[in-house]
Amino acid sequence: MANHLFKKPGFLLLLLVLLAACGSTQSVESEATAVSGQPIRITISGAFALFPIVSLWTEQYSQLHPDITFDVQGGGAGKGMTDMLTGAADIAMLSRDARPEELEQGSFLLPVTIDAVVGTLSANNPYLAEIQARGITPAEANAIWITGEITTWGQLLSTDAPETINVYTRSDSAGAAEMWALYSLGAAQEDLIGTAVNADPGLAEAVRQDPLGVGYNNIGFSYDQATGTPLDGLQIIPFDLNGNGQIDPEEDFYGTRDELTAAIAAEIYPYPPARALYLVTKGEPSPAIADFYRWILTEGQAFIADAGYVSLPEARIQEALTLVEE
Repeated sequence: MANHLFKKPGFLLLLLVLLAACGSTQSVESEATAVSGQPIRITISGAFALFPIVSLWTEQYSQLHPDITFDVQGGGAGKGMTDMLTGAADIAMLSRDARPEELEQGSFLLPVTIDAVVGTLSANNPYLAEIQARGITPAEANAIWITGEITTWGQLLSTDAPETINVYTRSDSAGAAEMWALYSLGAAQEDLIGTAVNADPGLAEAVRQDPLGVGYNNIGFSYDQATGTPLDGLQIIPFDLNGNGQIDPEEDFYGTRDELTAAIAAEIYPYPPARALYLVTKGEPSPAIADFYRWILTEGQAFIADAGYVSLPEARIQEALTLVEE
């Protein structure tokens, strides 16, 4: 995918909807079986959170190494892990911690960057100004997405507003959903209620079109890649971090993607729903994949900020490099 395509508003959403609809990953032509002198093909599957930056990384790396090609597909963290563990993909993109059963099957995790999940609502919400002025707390998020105790905008805003809050969540196994559930008082994705929508771009579009809807998305599907502001028709639900019923100046960092990523880097934005993102192989990576990993952790880090992600702390990058040292 050419770099200029990422800068066209709406292109990434359309692309990923089409990718999600494709469903299955083609069988892998594993680089481990490549004959010397022949091209190497590496297939990557998984989390939408990593899809934009991994697509950029693979494009840049292939320019430097024309003998290596990549097939990168979204589909959600769960699908990526299944594809990788069953041999349908060489690498999984993972936007959550690995589960015990995944580790038992030999998952080898490499942290590569940091991202976050944010609450979203329509820019046409009739109570947008009030929501952005007061934000929501973890307890309120729990009451909306977990227990269902808050069902109307009036309940949330302590007014007599009668309209129902239309809650949206993910239907596919997703790291974003797991991070959002963890923020809502330690729950799991299976505990989230609401209308279930497939994939990050699908959830963003459902909320964008519903003036009374609320959802959650990874940063890359909440902010426009070209402008760095929230996607047209979408707005961010701020977190009331100190619980005083209003968004104070130090909590107001959602206007642009750069403001938000700076708050994540400074650990002002909570972890979760911020988290490290991983690339995963079954067992230790092959030499070709290990070379790609080393490039990501060195030269590849130069692309992170412009793509809307947060770099790992230098100490963690060095730790990751030791995992794939020659």
